[in-house]
Amino acid sequence: MIRKGHSKMSIVKQCETLSVHRSGLYYKPRGETELNLELMREMDEHYLHHPFKGAKRMHIWLTKDKGYKVSRNRIERLYYKVMGLRAVLPGKHTSRRCKDHKTYPYLLRNLTVDRPN
Repeated sequence: MIRKGHSKMSIVKQCETLSVHRSGLYYKPRGETELNLELMREMDEHYLHHPFKGAKRMHIWLTKDKGYKVSRNRIERLYYKVMGLRAVLPGKHTSRRCKDHKTYPYLLRNLTVDRPN
């Protein structure tokens, strides 16, 4: 929306009108490094066969089995934020009862159990 060659408004005025910082105009995001791209290819291929592995186990696989010397923070950032992967696990509340199922009474509630000597 901001034009550098605008005849009536300077860049400063355009930024003030739109409530945008001028530093945001000149920012160019850096791309991923070659190592990160290589790691993402490896993780993507491994994730297809092992979708239950999270970032921690993916880091162990990359460092111990593949021999990469990378930190777990880097793997977590690539795994969760950049690639958007999630481990396939059971969700929460897997043992909650279903309201449609019949519930049976507990028959031993008021019963005392004595063992013979």
